[in-house]
Amino acid sequence: MRIPDAKVALSTASVYPESTATAFEIAARLGYDGVEVMVWTDPVSQDIDALRRLSDYHRMPILAVHAPCLLITQRVWSTDPWTKLQRAKAAAEKLGASTVVVHPPFRWQRQYARDFVSGIWRMADETDVRFAVENMYPWRYRDREMLAYAPDWDVTKDDYRHFTIDLSHTATARTDALQMIDRMGDRLGHVHLADGNGSNKDEHLVPGRGVQPCAELLDRLALSGFDGHVVIEVNTRRAMSSAEREADLAEALAFTRLHLASAVKVPRG
Repeated sequence: MRIPDAKVALSTASVYPESTATAFEIAARLGYDGVEVMVWTDPVSQDIDALRRLSDYHRMPILAVHAPCLLITQRVWSTDPWTKLQRAKAAAEKLGASTVVVHPPFRWQRQYARDFVSGIWRMADETDVRFAVENMYPWRYRDREMLAYAPDWDVTKDDYRHFTIDLSHTATARTDALQMIDRMGDRLGHVHLADGNGSNKDEHLVPGRGVQPCAELLDRLALSGFDGHVVIEVNTRRAMSSAEREADLAEALAFTRLHLASAVKVPRG
């Protein structure tokens, strides 16, 4: 059996409400290959020197930087969205991360949305760092649906050099994840692995606990020689203890490694 080259990382968002520093500690203890830093309101997540010290101390490489695109990060690293992306790129370059994950704009960010596709291409041309644009989902309330992202929550409808697929988001969008990766093709550069049951909420369940084709997607990645990163981005807020949180993250890592490896079997000579 041959293990594919794809590395399995832990998103620092997966330990919330614990800190960014705790994510490095847990990732090292459980044997992850690295971390993806979610830049948000935790000051450490915004501090390149502090992140480098954590990476060095725990011997945990930073494989990706998630730009501050959430509603709660509107004032993190400036209120200007392009400044946020420039700072994310600079952070990735300084920390040795290969990927910046970015969400499509909110629809009310009209000028940003209008220039987003061309702007992402322009920034991608300035660096070796991949700008991997992530699929999102419609917002729903009862029987109403609101298109909150522009140009579109389905990023395959626009022309980007690299994509991130998030399987919790495909669940919330009620779209077929395997068809989406087919549309992404060789531009799929990054994976947020989680699960979901198709509810209105973005659930980010541990892989295998929902209805998304997590195992099948990992099989396809392994067989295609995927060389990007698979990032565990799950919600552990309901964990009753640190031990329960770590057990969830250990289960997610084991699931991912199992299905990445089981798809790639070396024939006997």
